[in-house]
Amino acid sequence: MSGCVRLSVWSGPRNISTALMYAFRQRSDTDVFDEPLYGHYLTVTGFDHPGRDEILAAMEADGGRVVADVLLADCGRPVRFYKNMAHHLVGLDLGFLDGLTNVLLTRNPAEMLVSLTRELPEAGIDETGLPQQVMLLDRILASGVTPIVLDATEVLRNPEAVLTDLCARVGIGFEPAMLAWPAGPKPEDGVWAPHWYGNVHRSTGFAPYRPKTEPFPGHLEALLAECRPLYDRLAGYAIRAG
Repeated sequence: MSGCVRLSVWSGPRNISTALMYAFRQRSDTDVFDEPLYGHYLTVTGFDHPGRDEILAAMEADGGRVVADVLLADCGRPVRFYKNMAHHLVGLDLGFLDGLTNVLLTRNPAEMLVSLTRELPEAGIDETGLPQQVMLLDRILASGVTPIVLDATEVLRNPEAVLTDLCARVGIGFEPAMLAWPAGPKPEDGVWAPHWYGNVHRSTGFAPYRPKTEPFPGHLEALLAECRPLYDRLAGYAIRAG
């Protein structure tokens, strides 16, 4: 099936991207793929992420092969959903993006950075995915296409409204089944799931949005200042919950 929708969500870490993947997994017409470029990213950067050895043993590390064999592969079902991290694009020729329907998923860095640095204490601006997302935003705008941007806060405030709008923009119908999923791991989860997916494995749907109440850590203020203008640019295009 060559005429399917190849929907690639380019997220940053800790941005409800796994919950969104689980929502699309519940559709009647969709196959989902969990961060197919992760092995490529770890190979190119040499970063020591949690579970690195298991990741590299489990998946293709040649990004060009992943593009050809996964991202641009023929479809078995009408929709292919790719949960991708924007910073995993490092070292790739971006021409393949023209063969995908690209969506950007962002989150307020004041709410994301604490969670990210808990797992990756040395994370910098590139590891947030925000510079790469703004690069993608500029690329989409330069092509004359209206960007499709999701903000995690808006999704959590009204999942049905935002997902209905998203589906309309990418040319597929909304299915109510997207709003709930069974608890626990999923067969499509990457082998890194034990390190990152604890909360979403306990979930059965999108949790209601609750603003963070704890003080923001002082040692992350400089990184937050770097993130804010990038996030603000992306958020200006986000689908609103209404």
